[in-house]
Amino acid sequence: MAAAPDPKTQPREFLRALYDAAVRRALPAHNTARFLPAPPKGRTLVLGAGKAGGAMAQAVDALWPQGVPLSGLVVTRYDHVPPAYKASPGRIEVVEAAHPVPDAAGRQAAQRILDLTQGLTADDLVLCLISGGASALLSLPAPGLSLDDKRAINKALLNSGAAIDEMNCVRKHLSAIKGGRLAAACAPARVVTLLISDVPGDAPEVIGSGPTVPDSTSCADALAILQRYGIEIPPAAREGLQSGAFETPKPGDPRFAGHVVHMTATPQQSLEAAAELARSAGIGAYVLSDEIEGESREVGKVHAALARAVAARGEPFARPCVILSGGETTVTVKRQGGGPESTGSPPGRGGRATEFLLGCAIALQGAPGVHVLAADTDGIDGIEDNAGAIVTPDTLARAAAQGLKAPDFLDRNDAYNFFAPLGDLVVPGPTFTNVNDFRALLVL
Repeated sequence: MAAAPDPKTQPREFLRALYDAAVRRALPAHNTARFLPAPPKGRTLVLGAGKAGGAMAQAVDALWPQGVPLSGLVVTRYDHVPPAYKASPGRIEVVEAAHPVPDAAGRQAAQRILDLTQGLTADDLVLCLISGGASALLSLPAPGLSLDDKRAINKALLNSGAAIDEMNCVRKHLSAIKGGRLAAACAPARVVTLLISDVPGDAPEVIGSGPTVPDSTSCADALAILQRYGIEIPPAAREGLQSGAFETPKPGDPRFAGHVVHMTATPQQSLEAAAELARSAGIGAYVLSDEIEGESREVGKVHAALARAVAARGEPFARPCVILSGGETTVTVKRQGGGPESTGSPPGRGGRATEFLLGCAIALQGAPGVHVLAADTDGIDGIEDNAGAIVTPDTLARAAAQGLKAPDFLDRNDAYNFFAPLGDLVVPGPTFTNVNDFRALLVL
């Protein structure tokens, strides 16, 4: 482990090093070998989806014995195939599609993946590689629904403030491949699923909407979520949910017998890797939780309150220290002039991490000695080109000097355009993994 920059003289660099350590811990190249099964009597088929899909395929291809048959198809987000694997493709085909709103490429890939399950036997092995983002990338609508239907519902969910488990409950019930349906289609072959978790609690049925595991939620649950957030759906979708025609395979279904699920990387592991690096630099490190959810701006306020208490009184943690947290917060997107998705001007730019930081910066009010980094571990905050940003004690002062009023930017969900002129965006590019939000508050 490389030494961390001095946090007292290089706080920005120190925080970035913690983020890099968290990402490094979750890379498939470091976490795959011990979970691979022995080659089967029959053939081995690799199927998968997610933001880490390209890197997971690359790792499996490199580790699988040469001369032993291996084939398959994995779909990942555009520009998320590791450059070396893209330049020199291996035995597993990797294709790209849109995220977070599905496109035709994702639909085509999902259909091809489902088609590849035809003709499997009990002697065959299916290795399923699933990571965050699979829900959008495996977009195969349930019978009677179109891709445009799925796109509209998915976009409404993303803007509603719904939690990830709520969104994925709806997604899997309106899908022909998620919610255990992919694994069910593989019967009678044995299925081994390798998961990289991007969800609070690491529940396999929530990660990527659980295409290879039985689903404990119901059509009634999906309908209740849609009603809770006021999301309109087409008549065919409502009929399929109300009648139970869109119900998913449940625990105890014999088609899942003998299947194995391995969690190869989790948010908690990445937070612990960052904490270890901080401690090696003589900084106390405290992991609050890897399961923090809620409105990004409100979570930012709570983190700021904790950091201010530490800065002012050395409680509940002694200074200097770094406070770490993960999970998946939400942003309820507003349009100027009203509530969520109301008419008026379009919303601003930004994702969960930058909105968290803007709420945090306003609440900190320039507290001395407090520096904050928040970023998504996949390298992309929402749909922008940054992973997140950094807040420093002089953030609000530097913004004011440029005529930037933080509350105004927060009101219109425009955190990206607040941090960009300050030069405070964190832009690592795609990281080829995904264990969700990473937040670090350094209190000197």
